[in-house]
Amino acid sequence: MKDSIQHLPVLKTPFCGDLRSKKFFLSDQIAATADDYLDASSHCWCYHTQQVVGPDGNIVMPERCVPGRGCYRSALEPARN
Repeated sequence: MKDSIQHLPVLKTPFCGDLRSKKFFLSDQIAATADDYLDASSHCWCYHTQQVVGPDGNIVMPERCVPGRGCYRSALEPARN
C-alpha cells in the first residue's frame, strides 16, 4: 500500500512551492493568488536559491513561478535538498 501511495501524481498548486516573500510567512494556507505573496515591496525570492532568481536563472515572481516552468515544484511536494 505504501508503495502505491508514493506513485500517485502530485496536484499542481498555482505557484511554486519554493516561492517566498515576507507575506508568505504570515499565511496559514497555500497561496491561491499573487496578492497572497506580494506586499507593498513586491519582493519575492526562491527558497531553493535564496535569491531573486530561480535555479533556471530567471526572475522570481508569482506570475512566473507557475506550473510549466522548468524548476517549478508543487507546494504539496516535499522540499528539495
